[in-house]
Amino acid sequence: MRWSELTWSEIPAVLAGVGYAAILPVGATEQHGPHLGCGVDTVIAEELCLAVSTRTGVPMLPTLPYGCSLGHSKRWPGTIAVQPITLIELVKQIGDWAYHSGVRRLFIVNAHVTNAAPLRCALEMLRAEHDDLMVTVMNTATVSERVRQFHFADAGDWHANDAETSLMLAIAPDLVRPDLCATADDPDRTVGCIFPHPVNRTSLNGVTGTPSQADAGKGRIGFDWLVADASAHILRGLAEQPPLDCSYDSCFNDAA
Repeated sequence: MRWSELTWSEIPAVLAGVGYAAILPVGATEQHGPHLGCGVDTVIAEELCLAVSTRTGVPMLPTLPYGCSLGHSKRWPGTIAVQPITLIELVKQIGDWAYHSGVRRLFIVNAHVTNAAPLRCALEMLRAEHDDLMVTVMNTATVSERVRQFHFADAGDWHANDAETSLMLAIAPDLVRPDLCATADDPDRTVGCIFPHPVNRTSLNGVTGTPSQADAGKGRIGFDWLVADASAHILRGLAEQPPLDCSYDSCFNDAA
């Protein structure tokens, strides 16, 4: 159910059938160690949302392949980052146009950790401008407790680790260099840190975790959990109504 494959005459009926909802996948283009391609986050966002769209019938907007990856620094080639304010404004404008096409429930599915703050800012702006638009940000690594445990099993500040490498072996093996996985492990050096340090100050090779432990079977289980739990989240959202029916713009003069 790709938005880009629907015609303008088909979109109204599709939206009406799913509570006027749409999914916006957001990824990133950034270094993922010596053993993974730079499109990991975008592939996860795309493949997850395609599967969720198939399960739920909610159309999927085109995936954003660039994110706020400034923390990966310029130490390694491959990262193409945008400033937080750029991502905020881009998602805000996408949300505006989706609204004008009939979307009233927007599920932003984020597969890159440091996109979370800009996406929350875009959410705030969209809610304030469109009184009847509901927006949520779902971060793929924490969509449920079992998914969170899967991602954080080998590192608290994980990146290109066992979980991500296993996911890629399952859903996009062409992005993996298996011969380099065994020597790509790098420990989490952030335990006890007060400041969130950029990756150039926490990792020797862009990895945090143990990709040497990855395998496709583990990745398939993790991906199935992602799809099932994200789908359940979206299905609950399709039935949700605001707790109170009060306009954002009205003065406090309503009868009690």
